[in-house]
Amino acid sequence: MIIPHPESDMSLNLMVVSSDILSTLKSKNDYVLIDNVLKEFINKDNRRTPDMFFNAITYLFSLGIIKEQNYKVRVINGDT
Repeated sequence: MIIPHPESDMSLNLMVVSSDILSTLKSKNDYVLIDNVLKEFINKDNRRTPDMFFNAITYLFSLGIIKEQNYKVRVINGDT
């Protein structure tokens, strides 16, 4: 189990930002250009960085939750 540092900001935790990206992708129901998802991700909180975004995308991809095609991503299964 991943245990975050007690003094860390949970809104910037990898699993929290990944779930936020997942919610964004679920609302689109189709492939979305990765740049558009990145812009929406950063606009939600000015403390977020592109590095956080790509770490979260890598995390979701490694779990098999999203897939990529031609610089676009989508949720593999809408029930995730």
